[in-house]
Parts: sequence; structure tokens; C-alpha cells
Amino acid sequence: MREMTPEEVQNGLAKNEFEVIDVREANEVAQGKIPGAIHIPLGLLEFKMNELDKNKTYIMVCRSGARSSRAVQFLEYYGYNAINMQGGMMFWQGPIE
Repeated sequence: MREMTPEEVQNGLAKNEFEVIDVREANEVAQGKIPGAIHIPLGLLEFKMNELDKNKTYIMVCRSGARSSRAVQFLEYYGYNAINMQGGMMFWQGPIE
């Protein structure tokens, strides 16, 4: 499973290299998310993955990196290009919305 640091994610977002998917629950996302991140709770990913593009790269984010790593493994199994953000939002130093 591929991973990126929060700093690498922030730099890649500035260059529009990928999209971010936040797999936390709604109450967690309400406290702030990475600007432009798509919110798909982990429990709904199976039902929403058909809305994703297999030609794009997705950075998966959660609170600490555990749920997002499961999301990466799940998406990779189905042929998606997904990368886990190490440490999750706990280590994110960039802007939030």
C-alpha cells in the first residue's frame, strides 16, 4: 500500500495532482476537512465507489490513518489508484474548511 505524508499531500494538492477522499464520519468531518475533499464515510465506500474514476489518483484520509488504510486496500482490490495519508488529520498542518 502506498502512503504519503501530509506535507506531500499538501504539495500535490497545490499542483492539482489528485483528489482527497475523507472517510471519517459526518461528526468528525464537521470539525474540519481538507478543502475540496470528497466526504465518503468508510461504511459507504462500497456503495459510492462506482462514482469514482479509475483513471484518477485518490488520497484517502481519516483521523489517524487506520480507516483510510482499509479504504486504500479496498479500492486497490477493485482497481482504483488510492494512496493513504500517513497519520490522518491528526498530522495535517494545512488549511481546513
